[in-house]
Amino acid sequence: GNTKNYIAYFQRATVYLALGRHRQALSDLESVISLKPDFHQARSEKVGVLIKRGSIEDAKMELEKLMKSDLDRAQDHLRSIPVLAQSIEDGDSFFENSDYANAIDSYDKAIEIAKWDVSLREKRSECYLKLGNVVSAISDVRAVAKLTNDNTDAYLKLSKLHYFMGEEEESLKEIRECLKLDQDHKECHAHYKKVKKLAKFLSTAQDRVNEGDYHGAIDKLHAAQKVESAEPKIVLKVNSRLCLANKQASESAACIETCTKVLESNSQDIEALTNRAECHILAEDYESGVVDYKEAVNINPDNRGSKEGLKRAERLLKLSKKRDYYKILGVPRNASK
Repeated sequence: GNTKNYIAYFQRATVYLALGRHRQALSDLESVISLKPDFHQARSEKVGVLIKRGSIEDAKMELEKLMKSDLDRAQDHLRSIPVLAQSIEDGDSFFENSDYANAIDSYDKAIEIAKWDVSLREKRSECYLKLGNVVSAISDVRAVAKLTNDNTDAYLKLSKLHYFMGEEEESLKEIRECLKLDQDHKECHAHYKKVKKLAKFLSTAQDRVNEGDYHGAIDKLHAAQKVESAEPKIVLKVNSRLCLANKQASESAACIETCTKVLESNSQDIEALTNRAECHILAEDYESGVVDYKEAVNINPDNRGSKEGLKRAERLLKLSKKRDYYKILGVPRNASK
């Protein structure tokens, strides 16, 4: 019954290929060839899988056998092998010379042919990182994680890249995948503990804001700062939230300090500018409030909130320049009549 079996193996291999499960497909194709060596279609499929995996030497050996028996089928593969080999060679050479943009172009061509070759994705992700394109690097590392079994390193790298981007929830999701594969993985466990703590403080802070407990939110954000004080995008995220929470809590001095930190990282941050403007107004420093609102309007002239805020700040500045009866009476300006 063996000769009949080869058809079943071949059909299953075809299904595996359609699902992208190339390891199982290759194993079934090898079974077909050992049962029926003259079944050229199976050998041709095997060459195709080897090329897609980037196994150039193995593909050449199989191709030699195929050429002896079925030159037509061999022709298609004959064209792609040299293009693949050359693209990889060019990519590696560009990479060694720190020409990452051209290396990416070469690896692109190679990956079009060898879409299951993990090493090409790893190399291209390194190029993206060297050019500061973290989003594209993440997409390549995610493909590596999918293409390989039990790749704890890929999940750790993914988690760290998301963390670098200031995305603590995504980072936590990926590090959990690593621990599912190996719960004793030291590096993954250490990173998990840190990210889990940070994510918890940030989400609890948001809950406090939603409940109107702004001082409670500020406490949680300070706790988050203790967990992470070095990673720039996380630090910026926490400062942005503190900038807003301090404003909501009417803590004008702390608000001005945290909003200023945000603006040192990103001078175009309209939210930080308008929050700081409000806190200057709260502290009765109307001139600084006007300056911040003007800057916000400069950055985005269509922002209604900034334009209205500027008008209000200018009006308050005018009022404050008149004789201040409130001060003489010793009551705050916003006291009810």
